[in-house]
Amino acid sequence: MIKRAIYDQIISNLFKGKAIIITGPRQVGKTTLLQVIMEQADGKVLYLNCDEPDIRPMLANASSTSLKALIGDNTLVLIDEAQRVKNIGLTLKLLVDNFKDIQVIATGSSALELANEINEPLTGRKREYHLYPFSTNEMVANSSVLQESRLLEQRMIYGFYPDIVNSPADAQANLLELTNNYLFKDVLSLQDVRKPALLERLLVALALQVGSEISYTEIGKTIGTDNKTVDRYIELLEKCFVVFQVGGFSRNLRNEIKKGKKIYFYDNGIRNALIKNFSPLELRQDVGSLFENFLVSERMKANHYTNHYVNTYFWRTHQQQEVDLIEESGGKLYAWEFKWNEKTKAKIPQAFMDAYPGSITNIMNRTNYMEFVNV
Repeated sequence: MIKRAIYDQIISNLFKGKAIIITGPRQVGKTTLLQVIMEQADGKVLYLNCDEPDIRPMLANASSTSLKALIGDNTLVLIDEAQRVKNIGLTLKLLVDNFKDIQVIATGSSALELANEINEPLTGRKREYHLYPFSTNEMVANSSVLQESRLLEQRMIYGFYPDIVNSPADAQANLLELTNNYLFKDVLSLQDVRKPALLERLLVALALQVGSEISYTEIGKTIGTDNKTVDRYIELLEKCFVVFQVGGFSRNLRNEIKKGKKIYFYDNGIRNALIKNFSPLELRQDVGSLFENFLVSERMKANHYTNHYVNTYFWRTHQQQEVDLIEESGGKLYAWEFKWNEKTKAKIPQAFMDAYPGSITNIMNRTNYMEFVNV
């Protein structure tokens, strides 16, 4: 069993008068994490799976009296897929306010639906944790730096979803099923998605432009819609933990591009499943993009799990000089260029160094990437 990075944080905050909320996409291991917590619990545990149709009415529009009957003498209440319950925020509020000796842990797959339900009722009453697919650091803790380094190509192609890591022989089939049955299911369940075919074309377009600056207008022309629809759908994809954005960095120098955006996928395997390309790296034309997506997503996970708060950007000028990733933290700038092949000559543009003297810079490649993803 691979220990999750947020496990110790959750355990240390049990029974402190707040609901614990665990968000993350389907199939990243939220239910497995609940099972581990359940096995380690001292008192009695009540597990409620809100995918079950008879469970949802018990929690929707509940009263403190009905909740007391439901809880009985259990001290730990686990509510899985809580976003499926109408008014779940009010139910969680009742549990926190009226049952001081009870610890509630709720999970949710859709940040948008769950946030809409719980943010106002649970103000000051919750601690939130986010669970991603496995991270490099979690895998290293389970094995070793050497073993995980040897699997770099596999991770870049198939990603880190638990089913894929645990059953590598079935990786392609499992990824395609995950993409078709869960990813689309979650996004399409949102009311703002009216054109499933358009969403699929958008995802493919984004997958093909990983690591490149994107234009909503150009993507709209490519897939047959307007830039406002592209913007709205990308926002929904972010809320469902499919993609995330990195903006352009600028301190208003005339030659800097400051309104640009890059889109990255939380998981390389999902990205490759969308374009149905699981070819080995030596047969691919997108190795640089795959490596960049892998590094940026792993860095994001590491920063999140270690509570390392940074502002993240890329940098580009009108003369096409570029820095792949910039982090602003503690008043300092950290800049990286990514090159898959360690023999490729690369350096941070002199224009960036002149504009931002004192920046801490580095070139990351397949031989030294571990120091980048280990925050």
